[in-house]
Amino acid sequence: MKNILKFVMLLIVATIIFAFSSQTYEQQSLVPTLWKIIPGEPFREILSKLEIKYWGQIISVETKGYYYFLEFLIRKFAHMFLFGCLAVTLFSVIMLAKPKRIWPVVWVSLIATGFYASFDELHQLYTGGRTPLVADVLLDLSGAVVALIIFVPYHILRRKSGR
Repeated sequence: MKNILKFVMLLIVATIIFAFSSQTYEQQSLVPTLWKIIPGEPFREILSKLEIKYWGQIISVETKGYYYFLEFLIRKFAHMFLFGCLAVTLFSVIMLAKPKRIWPVVWVSLIATGFYASFDELHQLYTGGRTPLVADVLLDLSGAVVALIIFVPYHILRRKSGR
């Protein structure tokens, strides 16, 4: 049952990513919700000090506005988080084959996540109001790396303890 759950989790994460990239920017915009739930632009002073160079543009509160900048940060964090989840679930599913060495599984998980991230960006090419970016693939892969850096030692410790 536990093994089936790992496959199901992998499918759920991949489906969520696909569903998000199937939406236009307008369909998934968080700005109207952010206006309602975070009135008064809290932390504006702190956020105003941040400038992020992304896709040849400077993204900041000054250039995009408070709520659009906040949305940008949330969306990019979501990229990292979801692709981190994808990498960890891929790793877990591949480990079901009980390989003797973990590090090749880590590499296969990262490569497969990179392919899915590339496919996701290609999919966005055919979705209205979306722009496929190599920078997003790199962001997705960085989320995968961070997640595996956190998860793999935990997995190794669990495996050594016999759980």
